[in-house]
Amino acid sequence: MSNKLSATLLFTCAIALLPQSALANNTSEQVIISSGKQQAQLQTNIGVFEENVEIIHGQRKIFADRLEVHRREDLGENKQLLVATGSPAIFQEQQTDGSLLKASAQEVRYDVANRLLTIKGNAEISQAGQKISAQEILYDMEKQLISAQKANDEGKRVRTVLLPVDKEQDGNKEPQ
Repeated sequence: MSNKLSATLLFTCAIALLPQSALANNTSEQVIISSGKQQAQLQTNIGVFEENVEIIHGQRKIFADRLEVHRREDLGENKQLLVATGSPAIFQEQQTDGSLLKASAQEVRYDVANRLLTIKGNAEISQAGQKISAQEILYDMEKQLISAQKANDEGKRVRTVLLPVDKEQDGNKEPQ
């Protein structure tokens, strides 16, 4: 198979693996993926994106060193699981109230069908003047429920910081 044909097939398969309805509520928006390297594992339905990965789709962005897009029947209606790793991997979403939800950790998992964000390893999540740090944080986006826990082998605890909000500050910016 020629290199041009292989590259076209690989790109088409990788795009087919992407969450069509998952990265934002509006499925008609384009998905933009940038990375240094992309590949698709056709038998396992896994797309792998490496080297300075950036995905933009609607109000959501993911930045990572490596991103795996898993597409399987057992993952529910939307069938996708995004696993981003980095130092750190970052997930951002502009909320309807104008605030920015930002999550970062060594690993960021987004279960599309269940709208569940799991961040592990020096995990931190911030939104609207609140910042939570822990070893692992689960965020149920549908229920707006955050659960954080420390690592069993560490003396560290979960830490929450409530930052004062400057009333003159634009709602689209995070408090400093």
